[in-house]
Amino acid sequence: MESVYDRMQRDGTLEKISVFKQKQGLPYELKVRHAEIRAREFYDKITGEGHNVHVSVGGLDSITLLLFLRSIGLDVPAVSVSILEDASIQRVHKQLGVISLKPLKSKVSVIREFGFPVLSKEIAGKIDTLQHPTEKNKTVRHAIITGETGAYGGFQKNSRMKLSQKWLDLFAGYENANEGTHYQTAPFLVSDKCCYYLKEKPCDDYAKANDSYPYLGLMASEGGRRQKALMMHGCNYYGKTTTRSAPFAVFSRQDLLQLALDLQVPVPAIYGEIVRDYDGTLRTTKAQRTGCSMCGFGIHMEKRPHRFDLLRESNPKEYDFWMNRCCTDENGSPYGWGLVLDYIGVGWKDRVVQNHQERLEGV
Repeated sequence: MESVYDRMQRDGTLEKISVFKQKQGLPYELKVRHAEIRAREFYDKITGEGHNVHVSVGGLDSITLLLFLRSIGLDVPAVSVSILEDASIQRVHKQLGVISLKPLKSKVSVIREFGFPVLSKEIAGKIDTLQHPTEKNKTVRHAIITGETGAYGGFQKNSRMKLSQKWLDLFAGYENANEGTHYQTAPFLVSDKCCYYLKEKPCDDYAKANDSYPYLGLMASEGGRRQKALMMHGCNYYGKTTTRSAPFAVFSRQDLLQLALDLQVPVPAIYGEIVRDYDGTLRTTKAQRTGCSMCGFGIHMEKRPHRFDLLRESNPKEYDFWMNRCCTDENGSPYGWGLVLDYIGVGWKDRVVQNHQERLEGV
């Protein structure tokens, strides 16, 4: 059986990643030019073969991508499961003529059926695997606990498959009997399946129905599960099961915000406005990232006021539902994100007021 290392060597993965990192170090102007070249290249190839293209739109990053494509003369359709987004994002979608798609399931049904999307998509997927043990995922579960990958993973002893000790302590108790450990088990389910049912599958269905391939506003600098894939495959990828363009793949967050300013992108109110701090760093005055109102990916890394604090101010009724009563336990008692945040050590009960930091330059 070919190991991961054998396959990486065959595909020249390390060289590809090295080249990609060099592109990440280019000046802003050259990155924008690079994005234009890759976007046009994808458009010409896909439409030249008789297919269609579209933009998958969500928050500020992909809204910027849509307007960037329009600015270079690529006026392609834009689609989104807009109902999942903040109301201010929905308004911008409507203003820009984004086609609204329906989710496959409701947000609450996804959480009740599969579990809470918390920490990160990658970590949630690993915890989900631990919470649903089978004979087939036995080797994977062992790797998640110990970092030992076996033959397919090149017999690594401390691979990235292993959860960090903090999350092992809180979530790995399901393997105590198998691994001789004494970890805790969470009083709630965790899952990474929300994105599939709420966003990915509806967009995939649109793509198939319209023989269309997507532009995505992904950036490797965001890290997470997609970082390595973007580094390996670059901006444009034409695979057996996946074909997509991510023109902003080499962008940093600063590049994206600068482009949003240059294009005069309508910034949804949930982000506040784009400002420049004393050290020259661009940021948004409110949310730095957005997603579904029930999404907890990255919540443990956010400074307060975090996304749930902001939801408390913008929509108290929705906040109360998600924090306190979106689920019921086996005894019929209601619970919600409050239980999850308490368990992972993220504050939420006290009210935190938005701090509008003074900036050097309004932009």
